[in-house]
Amino acid sequence: MDIAKPSARSRRRRLLIASVASAVALLGMLAVLGLGKAAPRVARSELWIDAATRGEMRREIRANGVLVPRQIRWITAGAAATVQQQLVEAGARVEADTPILQLANPELDAALDRARAALAAADADLAALRAALAAQLLDQRALQAQAESDLQLAQIKAQAYKRGHDGGAISAIDLTQSQIVEAQQRGRAGIETQRVAAFRQNMAAQVRAAQARRAQAASALAIAAQQAASLQVRAGSAGILQQVDVEPGQRVEAGAKLARVARPDDLLARLQVPEVLAKDVIDGLPVAVDTHNGVVRGQVARIDPAVRGGSVVVDARLAPPLPAGARPDLSVDGRIVLGTLRDVISIPRPALAVPNGPGDLFVLRDGGDRAQRIRVRFGAASSDRIEVRAGLRAGEQVVLSDTSQWNAYDTLRLR
Repeated sequence: MDIAKPSARSRRRRLLIASVASAVALLGMLAVLGLGKAAPRVARSELWIDAATRGEMRREIRANGVLVPRQIRWITAGAAATVQQQLVEAGARVEADTPILQLANPELDAALDRARAALAAADADLAALRAALAAQLLDQRALQAQAESDLQLAQIKAQAYKRGHDGGAISAIDLTQSQIVEAQQRGRAGIETQRVAAFRQNMAAQVRAAQARRAQAASALAIAAQQAASLQVRAGSAGILQQVDVEPGQRVEAGAKLARVARPDDLLARLQVPEVLAKDVIDGLPVAVDTHNGVVRGQVARIDPAVRGGSVVVDARLAPPLPAGARPDLSVDGRIVLGTLRDVISIPRPALAVPNGPGDLFVLRDGGDRAQRIRVRFGAASSDRIEVRAGLRAGEQVVLSDTSQWNAYDTLRLR
């Protein structure tokens, strides 16, 4: 049986059909693969769009904070005791000697009585010692006087014997004997004089020792009296009693915090500055603090060296008078003025923009229907604006919203 062979024309037709089918399949595959890279469509109303401008850029840092007293006095317990009564409520104005709390401790009262008795005993011992030493000194001085009197008699007798010996009435032996007695009395008088001097030194030493014991008893009495007096807790300084941390019946230990007093007319603004901007803050920069009842001027007085919770604490000293209603713990808004940049291109500060670093921005093209990603170089920053040193021209519209969800795309289509 004969098999018909296809003609050359038929073979060419089949190859053409196969080639077209392959091309269509390849195009379909490329279209499917290309769907993931198509520019996403974004509603214009969902984006924050603004224009780059050239001119002056006022650099200032905005930060929230509270007013805090510049002088705070914590009142602590002078000894372990029990709270009996609170005499003044928090919020009251107090003077330095205003009683705030009344504490009780019977042991301190007993210790005060013992200290008083010990001081009285030390006073009595000192007086008795002085009397006894004075009597002994008199005895020593009497012996010294007797020795000096005997010396004078021996000298007179020796002189008389000398004249008698010269006249032939006294023998040489009697003269020598009188001279020996005179020498003995002179030595005895010298010894008694030395004894009196030594006794005076001993007397002074004993009196000093007794005075030291008396001073020790007086110091113990002063401490006991101070501890007893601390049972009536006083403010210690004029101001406002901000808080009382104990209640009647509560037991407190020595050194425990009882209350806090602060001056309401001497306040600081304690601002929380974002750590990325805190590096530009220095002492002495001008600050404007809005207390929501007026704006008060001041200047940076202290910068905390540590970062806490992404912020740096900056204290601003405020110039009096303070607006009405300014009080400790009042929430305020502060603006720290860093300076002014002239003739620069700046934009409202977009999300995730890092000062003095590179970044990406979507710039509107084709009449605003398409946003193209470009590379820019940022400069100095403020709380609400940032300088653009390269990559952007004045007047260009840019997307300032957070565009991190479109990091895989270089183009956005706006609708």
